[in-house]
Amino acid sequence: MIQFCFVLTMLFLCGIANVQALLNDTATSAALRPDSTIAERNSTPADSVLPAPADTDHVIINESNDSIPRIEGEIVEMSSPEEEFHSPHRASMFAAVIPGLGQMYNKKYWKVPLLFAGIGGVVYGLTFNSERYTYYRNAYRDFVVQDPSNKSYLEILVNSGISNPEAYLAGKEEWFLRYLDNSKKRFKRYRELSYAGIFALYLVSVIDASIDAHFYYFDISDDLSLQVTPAYMHLNSNMGGAMGLQMVFTF
Repeated sequence: MIQFCFVLTMLFLCGIANVQALLNDTATSAALRPDSTIAERNSTPADSVLPAPADTDHVIINESNDSIPRIEGEIVEMSSPEEEFHSPHRASMFAAVIPGLGQMYNKKYWKVPLLFAGIGGVVYGLTFNSERYTYYRNAYRDFVVQDPSNKSYLEILVNSGISNPEAYLAGKEEWFLRYLDNSKKRFKRYRELSYAGIFALYLVSVIDASIDAHFYYFDISDDLSLQVTPAYMHLNSNMGGAMGLQMVFTF
């Protein structure tokens, strides 16, 4: 009786092993058949499978779910697109077209208000110096011409607190002419310096954007330290060496 049960148990285990092997062989054969596609296994309509080009790696795409690539045959690794490189040339072009745009491209947003504050100050100086230059130039012209209907130069003396400017100028015409000429030249020079200041700020913004873009990937560790240690320095073969100190920057 025990032997009979043992034989039945062995036959049962052998049957289970044969069924398992048969199922594995069936799955392997179905996967290796050349006419089997993932689209057929998923019961996808035939018109949704596109034939692969002859010179590619047989990539079959199901249009019903185009976000998932269907691959047949050799497996092709789909590499993700690399991160866009931070271009110094692009940063310079942005800063050249619109001041401050290059700094925004470099993500240095705190520099933008400083840049526009500097530009605003220089523009204010340019406006003020241009107005004063025009004012003294017209006064100088009117004083030289001595047109009775146009005496804009007297306004300068009135603004200086002189109540009777014509009586004040008696005998001081040469001095007043030099004063008007010097004031005209001074504010003209200041106006030219204001133009130079605007150009300098524009150039600095472009250079700053380019430098920041070049150092965009430069990693500076927070652990910056200076170590001073004793060192033995070799001078030459005749004199030997000498003791000293060396400074080592760790970053």
